[in-house]
Amino acid sequence: MAGMSSRTAPEVTVLMGGLSAEREVSLSSGRECAAALREAGLKVSELDAGPDVARRLAERRPQVVFNALHGRWGEDGCVQGILEWLRIPYTHSGVLASALAMDKARARDVFRAAGLPVAEGGLFPAEAVRARHVMAPPYVVKPNNEGSSHGVHIVPEGANAPPALGPDTPATLLVEAYVPGRELTVTVMGDRALCVTDIIAEGWYDYAAKYHPGGSRHVVPADIPAPVRDACMDAALAAHRALGCRGLSRADFRWDEGRGLGGLVLLEVNTQPGMTPTSLAPEQAAHCGIAFPDLCRWITEDASCDR
Repeated sequence: MAGMSSRTAPEVTVLMGGLSAEREVSLSSGRECAAALREAGLKVSELDAGPDVARRLAERRPQVVFNALHGRWGEDGCVQGILEWLRIPYTHSGVLASALAMDKARARDVFRAAGLPVAEGGLFPAEAVRARHVMAPPYVVKPNNEGSSHGVHIVPEGANAPPALGPDTPATLLVEAYVPGRELTVTVMGDRALCVTDIIAEGWYDYAAKYHPGGSRHVVPADIPAPVRDACMDAALAAHRALGCRGLSRADFRWDEGRGLGGLVLLEVNTQPGMTPTSLAPEQAAHCGIAFPDLCRWITEDASCDR
């Protein structure tokens, strides 16, 4: 769909909301993207993805779907499969890349196979994580297939007891060694890594730090040594390619400054980055001279079905 003009621009349906724990974030992203696409000259409608999303998409038959969903069912390959079945071009990554990236344990396997640095860790039954330290503290406990820091527990060094897990905790959890230091992130746009952002928050980068006003501060570009900057950008692009991503993605890192390049660890790749104008990926695009409406239009032009 690359190269479309405003005269031939397709009708775009922005898919947003959904059923995951990240519904409100998705609604915010979706509204902002819809407004930006209209500003870019496209004809846009919006669709809140409920249980009847397949039927409603089949009835509408949009020329393109802009996928602004976050979390389970929206970025784990589920809605991508529906769109493949209906042969409706859609933005961001396809079925396999979306499913791999959302499954943190399997993504770690892909990263390791590609020679990318990941933290020590693995999957453990929730019962075991509740009962005892499954690895020496400090460590991080997280759901294997959620985003936006939902359900994450940090067990500090010297902790006497394992984390107190809630009743809705998944049966299997990912446990990783805690990596101290700075939170860095890199957006990949097609075949290009944009830049590195240093995320500064009080405490750890949890849901409130990500989405509440004043929860965190973004330094764009990050004030870090050039070798670390280059390593982050190279690793982000390599991870994007290893998973088979397309369009926009964002790779998150931790960097322990005291260990130099050896302290850089890839945490995960987000195939559906937040898409408000002040979200991390649009901030990096703006730093590179790409205005938010132009970014949203580029993402739309990149839409396709896997064949």
